[in-house]
Amino acid sequence: MADSAHASILIVDDDGKSLLAMEAVLRSLGSRLATARSGEEALRKVLDEDFAAILMDVRMPGIDGFTTARMIRERKRSRYTPIIFLTAAQEDLASMFRGYEAGAVDYIVKPVIPEVLRSKLSVFVGLHDMNRMLNAELAERAMTEQRLRTSEENLRALAAHLQSVREEERIHIAREIHDELGQALTGLKYDLGALTKGYGSDDREAFMQKAQAASQAIDRIINSVRRISSGLRPEVLDEIGLGAAIDWQAREFQRRTGVRCLVEMPPRFADPDKERSTALFRIFQELLTNVARHANATRVDVKLQDIEDEGLMLTVSDNGRGIRDDELQEGKSLGFLGLRERVLAFGGAIEVQGEEGKGTTVSVTIPTTTQQPVFHA
Repeated sequence: MADSAHASILIVDDDGKSLLAMEAVLRSLGSRLATARSGEEALRKVLDEDFAAILMDVRMPGIDGFTTARMIRERKRSRYTPIIFLTAAQEDLASMFRGYEAGAVDYIVKPVIPEVLRSKLSVFVGLHDMNRMLNAELAERAMTEQRLRTSEENLRALAAHLQSVREEERIHIAREIHDELGQALTGLKYDLGALTKGYGSDDREAFMQKAQAASQAIDRIINSVRRISSGLRPEVLDEIGLGAAIDWQAREFQRRTGVRCLVEMPPRFADPDKERSTALFRIFQELLTNVARHANATRVDVKLQDIEDEGLMLTVSDNGRGIRDDELQEGKSLGFLGLRERVLAFGGAIEVQGEEGKGTTVSVTIPTTTQQPVFHA
């Protein structure tokens, strides 16, 4: 294949000396020069390469220049390639018209004046380069538009996904409040009613038992309120910091799912600001949820690091089935799109690597200073 960075010129002539002479004349143009000694060879080369211009000898054995030109014009790829006819003798008007009918753009009589030939071809080479640059710009514009359309589709899908997640969370919290707090408060109401009826009774022991039952009901309600509010804003972050909160969440995940969780972090870990702590903790919760739902894993390794010049890095690896490439394609993995949006807010990066049957590793980096977002998959 020819070097696409340089325009090519095809010289077609059955005379070897003429080919060498044409090459010597045109070498200063800086274009790649290709040669053919027959119409058949010229047709083969036109099939393989896109030329800026073709110099065609009229009189050749076998397929002459006129027939070769017409066959070149019949091919879609070379339909508009400029063809200049060369002839060794002054042709009559009928012959020249025949050449133009075959698709020629010009007609030059040998011996050729080098300056004239170079000036004519330089125009076609320049037009070819401009056309190639325009096509490249159009292709780049089309790719940019496609990326924008894909991005818009992803954002719409993500917005719908986030709305669905919010609705699910609201339903879940409402169910917990209704089923758990509602029942507990109803029970407390009956306990207080019984306590009121027993007030002033001589049976002191029965009264104390009812008071203790009411007190225990209140404790249960307080614990339920803390647990439900923890789902809205993890107070464990405020109480013990990010590192300890991640360790606590890992132990809770292990207790709830039976999946072994190992956490590694520096002995001295400086907590980031509230926004970054919350983002990393929520990302960690989402990654554990993905493991529980999809990975079919028996072990999860968690690593939290503070890397100089990069920021905070959270790495979660499991030994599950391994995420597939098609699951990482944009628009198909809304969960990872949601994670990416969290990371983008801080100019961070998220990298996902998976191997079928060997598990998945997700690394999230959130810098302490604003950087350009990156997403690798």
